Amino acid sequence: MIRNPIALALLSLTLMMNASAAEPEFVPPQRTDKCPVCGMFVYKYPQWVAEILYQDGSYAVFDGSKDMFKYYFAIERYEPAQHREDIAAIYVTEYYSNRIMRAEQLYFVLGSDVLGPMGHEFVPVKGKEAADAFMLDHGGNRILRFDEIGSTDIPD
Repeated sequence: MIRNPIALALLSLTLMMNASAAEPEFVPPQRTDKCPVCGMFVYKYPQWVAEILYQDGSYAVFDGSKDMFKYYFAIERYEPAQHREDIAAIYVTEYYSNRIMRAEQLYFVLGSDVLGPMGHEFVPVKGKEAADAFMLDHGGNRILRFDEIGSTDIPD
């Protein structure tokens, strides 16, 4: 038991800072989770899963990065109670490793010959060299970071 009030205050402050700094964790899609953009069951496409986590603990899962971006640029259309400012984290599945990673850590290749569940897809890869190599193998017309993608970049 801590009896020193200063030590107790410092411990409380440290615990609060660590709790607020915790990174939101990816929530694996359930069998009943559908993509809010296209209506497909997401669990069927684990190699393409993308997810937006909100600060209130809710989330939206997608069958690919393309649909995630469609949703991201029109959140209020799909989920009127949410806004971009409410987003805690965005995850996508990295193409080569099939690992779930933060979207802002990856590069997205646009216009390749690799198709996802909904056709032409934004292919997330880790590192610029991997993105360049992917384009050599699969074509593509651009490599963009998450914050460089705009709503006009989304293919049909």
